[in-house]
Amino acid sequence: MLAALRRALYRLGVLRTHRLDVPVLVVGNLIAGGAGKTPTTLALIAALRRAGWQPGVISRGHGRRSQDLVDVEPDTPAATSGDEPLLLRLRGRVPVCVAADRVAAARALRRRHPEVDIVLCDDGLQHLRLARDAQVLVFDERGAGNGWLQPAGPLREPLPARVPARSVVLYNAARPSTPLSGHLARRGLAGAASLADWWAGAAPRRETLAALRGRPLLAAAGVARPQRFFAMLREAGLDIVEHPLPDHHDYAALAWPDGTSDVIVTEKDAVKIRPERAGAVRIWVAALDFGFPAAFERELLALLPPRPHTTA
Repeated sequence: MLAALRRALYRLGVLRTHRLDVPVLVVGNLIAGGAGKTPTTLALIAALRRAGWQPGVISRGHGRRSQDLVDVEPDTPAATSGDEPLLLRLRGRVPVCVAADRVAAARALRRRHPEVDIVLCDDGLQHLRLARDAQVLVFDERGAGNGWLQPAGPLREPLPARVPARSVVLYNAARPSTPLSGHLARRGLAGAASLADWWAGAAPRRETLAALRGRPLLAAAGVARPQRFFAMLREAGLDIVEHPLPDHHDYAALAWPDGTSDVIVTEKDAVKIRPERAGAVRIWVAALDFGFPAAFERELLALLPPRPHTTA
């Protein structure tokens, strides 16, 4: 099996790994498609800050038009950075570097942002060139699917018999979806904000979300699993017309149906729609409230080395 052979070559030193001068925490999933890596990464940024770390993020920037190394800024176009890295930069308020070569991205992040003392590698589980200190395996309700590797099934690599060393499992689901021991994430809607307010950095408000009840809404979602978003909107009491779009949809054109007055989108969609493009349509951004139990944080932080200014 190619995945097992590749891991063995790295383990034996035939293929070389590169280690940074600061810890690396990888977030990834075994199954193709959106399992919840981006909200997990945002929640990890907050958890690491609470523990005194100063995190930064690296990513490949899936779906972007360039393979160049980019130090993402708030005004970087999503087409240049990728939508998820731009969202991490805006919402996480941390340095983010993207590149096809994750080792190059990590080194650039450290060079350009020396205050960063831990690197989060977004969607890097299968990328073994960059040595890691710990990793978070994210599963949603699909678990391991049919148990087959791509293309016969959804798995990027085989489901292990036990939790790998220096790993913590997080289930972005109502209950565990594999035999692996792990923790359940908390997921819901934090509230909503107008597109202009969201871009200005305003926090989403539950009152804003509640005020949209009884109003006809077009719910647009260019994400891997839009039905999850639609279900949460309905659970919040909103009357929506579903408008699913391809994952990483670029919103080059805002092709709402005629007569649309109000549109509600995910944050991943919002990073590709500047307020001045909205025209007469009111666009609202629904934000996630995503977190994990204290036991998950304790288990993960125990895998990391002591922070530089502390003693072991």
